[in-house]
Amino acid sequence: MAAPVFTPAEAAKVQVFLRGKLNPELKVQLRNRPDECAEIYIGAECLGVVSKNVEEGETSYSFEITILDIDLD
Repeated sequence: MAAPVFTPAEAAKVQVFLRGKLNPELKVQLRNRPDECAEIYIGAECLGVVSKNVEEGETSYSFEITILDIDLD
């Protein structure tokens, strides 16, 4: 079974949601190839990815943020 593709319309909806909940400057950017993930940016910094998940006919999105230990100092 093929992975679900994250569409531009979905990216726009997720961006509106995340901007309202987290940061109005946040940007959801699709990758160059059709994929189930999009990247999350604030300015030029990539914070993580949001993945599209489809199970039993229901769609959800998971946001995974990556924090490097050097960024904590």
